[in-house]
Amino acid sequence: MNEQLISQINQAATPEEVITAIRAIAVSDTPEIDSINAVITALSHHHPMVKNAAVEALVKLGNVTVKPLITAYATSRDQGLQAYIIQVLAQIGSDEAMDLLAEVLGTTVANHCQGNVRRIAARGLGKIASNSQDAGVIGCVQEKLIWALVSPEDWGLRYAAAVSLQELATPTAKAALQTAIAQETDSVVRSRVALALESGKTNKLAMTYDR
Repeated sequence: MNEQLISQINQAATPEEVITAIRAIAVSDTPEIDSINAVITALSHHHPMVKNAAVEALVKLGNVTVKPLITAYATSRDQGLQAYIIQVLAQIGSDEAMDLLAEVLGTTVANHCQGNVRRIAARGLGKIASNSQDAGVIGCVQEKLIWALVSPEDWGLRYAAAVSLQELATPTAKAALQTAIAQETDSVVRSRVALALESGKTNKLAMTYDR
């Protein structure tokens, strides 16, 4: 069955046939690596509906796809495919993808990756940290997000970092947001940082009331 579905993905005459095969793999209890790789390859299909179906399938399959996705990212030179891989990994939120997402986010002000991909990576890192109980993971992600909040020229990246730090909701994240709002010049980002800080106050009040 897996071989038939892979063949259907690779040789289908219409996008609908590809999507049917992708969805069949997505509901498999034990998807094989070849099947996962076939769905990853479909991320570079020319039809946008096929790409969307592949994203949905890989996210649905979850953690089992993370290592193949990271491998595909490392071996590909197709920036479009790499962008879709980052989108999938960000939605899954596995800490196995933390290093790659941190790499995509960047370490310098220079925009060496496409801006939107970096923003997606920032949101993915936020999800990883929010779901983690590992202090090392949380600390590493927090450091990257704080850098993204105050350093890059890309206002969209600063915005994404603010949202992720709001979700992280640690004392360090809150302090970083308070520092950022004092120096932020973009009105949209400033408003989002203010919302993040206000949300933190609301959550604290709710916790107090619950007691």
